[in-house]
Amino acid sequence: MSDLAPHTGGGAAAPTDGDNRYKAVQDKLNTLGKAMDMAKSELETLLRGMQMNAQRSEGLAVDIANAELDRKFIEMTNQVSVALGGAAVEVKKLHETAQEVSGLAHNARRTHARLYEGLDTVRSGRKERTPKPGFFAH
Repeated sequence: MSDLAPHTGGGAAAPTDGDNRYKAVQDKLNTLGKAMDMAKSELETLLRGMQMNAQRSEGLAVDIANAELDRKFIEMTNQVSVALGGAAVEVKKLHETAQEVSGLAHNARRTHARLYEGLDTVRSGRKERTPKPGFFAH
């Protein structure tokens, strides 16, 4: 049996509201990056467990065959092994995708900071209100 249990906390998603202020975007990108980092490690654990269970199932099929049990039990156990192996391949793809998204989120956060941190410092440091975007376009 597997001791994996559904994960219910820790990786709460960032709100997808219309708040596009500098700090809000930084927080959203940070939350996304952390959630993907957490998903990477959980998927890695799941992958190892699936691979281990597939190997156990394969060994069990051999043991069943050596015990000369009914052929249908050998076939069912082999099918479980093959299914777990196939699922493990898909979990590996999902892990690689989570890894890629994590890297992209962290890169986007750094790029956003490089481009807009100075502007945010100036805007948040003055007393006067800043006009809405597009004000000067008219």
